Amino acid sequence: MSEKINVFLPMRAGSERIPKKNTKSFSGIDGGLCSIKIEQLLKSRLIGDIFISTNDPDVIEISNKFNSSRIKIVLRPDELASSSTSTDDLIKYVPEIMPEGHILWTHVTSPFIGPDVYDRIVEKYFENINHNDSLMTVTKLQKFIWNDTAPINYDHNVEKWPRTQTLEPLWEVNSGAFITTKAIYRQRMDRIGVRPYLFQLHEELAFDIDWLPDFTMAEAIYKKVYFGGGD
Repeated sequence: MSEKINVFLPMRAGSERIPKKNTKSFSGIDGGLCSIKIEQLLKSRLIGDIFISTNDPDVIEISNKFNSSRIKIVLRPDELASSSTSTDDLIKYVPEIMPEGHILWTHVTSPFIGPDVYDRIVEKYFENINHNDSLMTVTKLQKFIWNDTAPINYDHNVEKWPRTQTLEPLWEVNSGAFITTKAIYRQRMDRIGVRPYLFQLHEELAFDIDWLPDFTMAEAIYKKVYFGGGD
């Protein structure tokens, strides 16, 4: 496959749940999640340029250390860099800074999605492009799932506790990656189209760091997987 895909990588300053979440040391790695994700993307065979949307001087400093022409720093406007900025607002902004073609949106808070996984995701997107206008990563949920009053994925009146293997699977959007074209961003104001391909990621790969306990757990897992042990 000769066609590569450009990446939109958002990293604003001012995380409230985990201060300096993107840049603080992670498993002893300077530059933390920011450094890990940039390295993963640079090592991918099918990733082209990496557009880093940020207002964080630390992110800019870490990114520049890679000395790569593929890294494009885009200063994010103040009005799109607060904790109240919605994903929908950011989606509307993406076509203003990204070149024409296909766009992969990913996050530094998914440290276990490495180069090989990104390559598989991109390959699957292009394999299905005649049938699906976009792709998003999902995690399979095949458990007993209820709302406030009743099961969502089985009929309690038919069988109160069916085998989990027979439950209708649901798909949780895990925000590991979204792919579609710039044209669809413009037309639909969305990062997926009307027929997204659901690319299943196992739970360990889809691990997303949102809260401090997530950060601590991810560090422990990362040390175990990549360094062969803990402290």
